[in-house]
Amino acid sequence: MNAAVLNFPVSNAWQPADKALRIEKAYYDGAWHGGSGPSIAVTNPATGAVIGHVPALGRVETGEAITAAHAGFGTWRKLLPQQRAAVLRRWFELIVDAREDLAIIMTSEQGKPLAEARGEIDYAASFVEWFAEEAKRVDGEIPMSHLPGRSMRVVREPIGVVACVTPWNFPCAMITRKAAAALAAGCSVVVRPASETPFSAIALAVLAERAGFPRGVFNVLTGPSREIVGEMTRNPLVRGLSFTGSTAVGKELARDCAGTLKRVSMELGGHAPFLVFDDVDLDRAVAAAVDAKFQTTGQDCLAANRILVQRSIYDAFLTRFVAATEALRIGNGFDAGVTLGPLMHDRAIQKCLDHITNATSAGARLLTGGEASGLFITPAVLADVRPDMAIFREETFGPVAAVMPFDSEDEAIALANDTEYGLSAYLFTQDHDRICRVSGAIRTGMLAVNCVKMTGHPIPFGGVRDSGLGREGGRHAISEFTDLKYVCAAFRTA
Repeated sequence: MNAAVLNFPVSNAWQPADKALRIEKAYYDGAWHGGSGPSIAVTNPATGAVIGHVPALGRVETGEAITAAHAGFGTWRKLLPQQRAAVLRRWFELIVDAREDLAIIMTSEQGKPLAEARGEIDYAASFVEWFAEEAKRVDGEIPMSHLPGRSMRVVREPIGVVACVTPWNFPCAMITRKAAAALAAGCSVVVRPASETPFSAIALAVLAERAGFPRGVFNVLTGPSREIVGEMTRNPLVRGLSFTGSTAVGKELARDCAGTLKRVSMELGGHAPFLVFDDVDLDRAVAAAVDAKFQTTGQDCLAANRILVQRSIYDAFLTRFVAATEALRIGNGFDAGVTLGPLMHDRAIQKCLDHITNATSAGARLLTGGEASGLFITPAVLADVRPDMAIFREETFGPVAAVMPFDSEDEAIALANDTEYGLSAYLFTQDHDRICRVSGAIRTGMLAVNCVKMTGHPIPFGGVRDSGLGREGGRHAISEFTDLKYVCAAFRTA
């Protein structure tokens, strides 16, 4: 077991230079609200220390925030596109300026290594910058008239108040990817961050206030999901819901939104296959597999959950993959050299252990890792995984790598598609024809070929089947938050 799990220095660096970013209140209707009821304790998962409290708002306060957002929408949508763009641009600049403080806040409440947190702030800021420009490009079209004496045009109009429900694994980027697109389209937003990581969202609200968003346009609510999100799904003033989370919860929210026919976009579970054919550079493929599996300590919807390796290189791959896995350093995200942080919950640790137990009891080999201490677990590698094992069927959301062999291209494709999910996949091969065949056959919304990093502000992020609805990022995201209006105008002919 890596000694870093038990013996890393216990620090609790909650020290943003800009102390005003650390507010223990929710933000809506252009003001900060502490709430009159109980509060929610927020802890550092690496140390267990309480780093602050946020108000546990309920249905009443959520209704007030939605009403304020509806009023703010009336103001925001009337601004010229370049005026909205200027406010978004200022928000982007403030996020960039506060990069280090935002990263410190994130590591304190989420646990990811500080370097990784800095990378997420850059990623989050990129969406705001991108959509600041897209605000000026929400274009319509002029169809050829099929009727005499008529001019026709099609315009895009903002849908109204958008509820953004975001997870704890990317507490800044998931907000900006959703909110910046909605704001660029002319919508107002009400954000409900995960209770585990509210301070990242609150800090973004501080910066949004400084950027000059009109009252009610950008709002952040903290409190129980069932109270806040329940009101979001029921309230007819909310016209769109953008959610990132589990498939089970996403389906429940979609049912709840049906009563008021809200626009729904959802990024749900992932169970990415990682295919390695025997013509690859093995060291490169191993390094990529480590990155794809263990990014965000495996708590990532894009994580490689099923690593499929052609049998002729299977043993060699395992030897190098295990060695690379054992070189990872676990610990407090503020400590130098740490590459993996803690998991977020006891239940996340338990799911990792359950998947390991289920697999090994059915014949898989545990080659390394799988020892837990608090919310830390050493990264594990399971070999000889089969489709009848739980880890092949379920998203682990933790640092447990499931590796299995395949013999033919057809078998690899069948194994990759043997899931209800379809968010992302990874393919490693040097055969151009195979790249064309396999990329066309794998049923996912996104595919990375001979690389791991593939997401970013200009691309349509999203999946198929049980991995979600709609797309985030890129020019396609604007369509999630706009309605098409067709205008047919008669004119006098000479």
